[in-house]
Amino acid sequence: DAPDGTDAAADAAGVEEREGETEPDEEESEIPEFARRRSSSADGAEGEEKQERSTSRWQQMKAAATGKIIIEEEDLEQPLWELEMALLESDVEMNVAEQILDTIREKMIGESRKQVDTTAELVQHALHDALLDVISVGQFDFDERVREADKPVTLIFTGVNGVGKTTSIAKMSEYLERQGLSTVLANGDTYRAGANEQIRKHAENLDRKLISHEQGGDPAAVLYDGVEYAEAHDVDVVLGDTAGRLHTSNDLMAQLEKIDRVVDPDMTLFVDEAVAGQDAVQRAKKFNDAAEIDGAILTKADADSQGGAAISIAYVTGKPILFLGTGQGYDDLQRFDPEELVASLLGEE
Repeated sequence: DAPDGTDAAADAAGVEEREGETEPDEEESEIPEFARRRSSSADGAEGEEKQERSTSRWQQMKAAATGKIIIEEEDLEQPLWELEMALLESDVEMNVAEQILDTIREKMIGESRKQVDTTAELVQHALHDALLDVISVGQFDFDERVREADKPVTLIFTGVNGVGKTTSIAKMSEYLERQGLSTVLANGDTYRAGANEQIRKHAENLDRKLISHEQGGDPAAVLYDGVEYAEAHDVDVVLGDTAGRLHTSNDLMAQLEKIDRVVDPDMTLFVDEAVAGQDAVQRAKKFNDAAEIDGAILTKADADSQGGAAISIAYVTGKPILFLGTGQGYDDLQRFDPEELVASLLGEE
């Protein structure tokens, strides 16, 4: 009714504006408005929650249309509880088991599965991947590293007494000699009565040179003498034993720090029993704190069908399991295979 035609001009402009609007992106247009719209009356947090619910409903509708099912948290409760019991029975440390379960839960919630698949089957596959990720941490080619390093290569062995540490040193000597690398043994376990006799017996059986001092001597000095001998006699690898029990953890820290400073080993290897379970995990933490380890050797692996210690030690230290002791003979030392352990733990072919 306005004489200047203002309303008519505004209507015309509105038509032009609507005609100039662009079509929504194809990707956005697939999702109905109810799934993308935020409530104008809700504040930020409430609006986001409503949007998530709408999007979730839309995902479920799309999954149903394609013959799939969205995995919800309640779907995982029973299989994850059974999985937790299995991990704990396999001697996996509780904190490690919980972290593995959290990884699986985060990976699976919201994923879709075919109706012919079961959630339990998918949890099994996710567990395989999660365990393999943990147990494969830091894996490296031990043989190649030793072969290509400047000689002599110095390997220091740590761990409590009684777990097969000295025997593992003898086995490692035989393992390296079979690859054409000469070795010398050095006894840095100068506190324990009978330590010299024990390692000397192995050296005699293998016809290896042993460097040792009197009981109570300086461990770093013994290992340094072993390196000096190797340099003078063109020996490829020095295998050094260390004390497993000291009066206090401060003593242990100080001794291993001194060895690191004086000898500067190429690798420090932690040795414990595969059957020791959570005790081995706690010891691995302690020794890794005292002198950062590069990897672990687990003895008595032939008596352990669980594998929990290997998984837990790799997880808490972030360092790889490198070897398994599988018997009493000097040849009974084999490279660790992550795939093989996970398959064994899960009962896979």
